Amino acid sequence: MANASATPAPGALVYDPVAERVGTYQAEAGPYLLLRPVGGGREWEADPARVRPATQEERVSAEVRAANRRAERYAR
Repeated sequence: MANASATPAPGALVYDPVAERVGTYQAEAGPYLLLRPVGGGREWEADPARVRPATQEERVSAEVRAANRRAERYAR
């Protein structure tokens, strides 16, 4: 993990610069980290050397997007 040598704790929010998105750390899969979008969705694999802890701004932004997606689903 960039800026840290340890694997994140399950549930930690991290930023993947390759995907340009924040994800919730799920597990390791071979040489990759499995991340899931904040609020749920399809997991993706990320390079642990590139991933870093999400900043407060990135965390809030991802959580707001997830809340907006939930609201859109319930509004239908």
